[in-house]
Amino acid sequence: MSLGADTYRGRAALALPKLAWFRGVANAVIGIAVLVGLWWLGGVAVANNPNMYAFADFAPGPTLSALRDMVGSGEVVGMAWPSLYRVGAGMLIAVAFGVPMGILIGRVAILREITNVPFQFLRMISPLSWMPIAVMVFATWDGAIVFLIAAAAVWPVLFSTAAGVRRIDPAWLKVARNLGANVVHMLFTVILPAIAVDILTGLRLALGVAWVVLVPAEYLGVTSGLGYSINDARDTLDYSRLAAVVVVIGIIGFTLDYLFMLAIKHFNWVRSAD
Repeated sequence: MSLGADTYRGRAALALPKLAWFRGVANAVIGIAVLVGLWWLGGVAVANNPNMYAFADFAPGPTLSALRDMVGSGEVVGMAWPSLYRVGAGMLIAVAFGVPMGILIGRVAILREITNVPFQFLRMISPLSWMPIAVMVFATWDGAIVFLIAAAAVWPVLFSTAAGVRRIDPAWLKVARNLGANVVHMLFTVILPAIAVDILTGLRLALGVAWVVLVPAEYLGVTSGLGYSINDARDTLDYSRLAAVVVVIGIIGFTLDYLFMLAIKHFNWVRSAD
């Protein structure tokens, strides 16, 4: 009797993750359905309003039709690739500055005290405020856009890295020193593994900010990218195409965010016992 009860409990334990997965998928589908339903209702309201009838192509039907044509022709790849390149370059610069500086201000108290007010002040300035200066300083539009994205992305990376360093157990560093670890060993075998999740979390937050800054930044003199495509569709009054580009931006942004979430989950060393 006890064996049968144990078997039942074992099967139930195996079934729980599957049920949780199905529940998560079902809830996601419901959420998407509600969003599309509200979108459709908004489209109907706009189409029936004489003052807003010109914007009826924002509705799901025309938008999805335009999106299908864009995907079928490969236009989506052509417009997304320059934007992904700019975001990637900006994020790379943010990491190159933010991670080392975050480690330094996390480890060195006096440096943290000196930089705290200037960094917090700069963080609160909208990255788009630097647009006129970026246009004057950089020789190319791409360079200006990458700078604006880096200016937006650096602060989440820097502060998340610094917070992760400050949470490291001092005993770990003491043990490493007692075992003869030098500065390089300490960095690569203790500090970076300990703060990997903090860095990835900062990158995830930075990506969200950078992806928002990207579109208005691409209103500058470039002739490619998602922001340019939105501006071009607006100028030509092609509202179904404009809405389709907005959907593409959402899909790409969601996918990138999801990949970072998976990376955080993978590198998270704080795991429950199996």
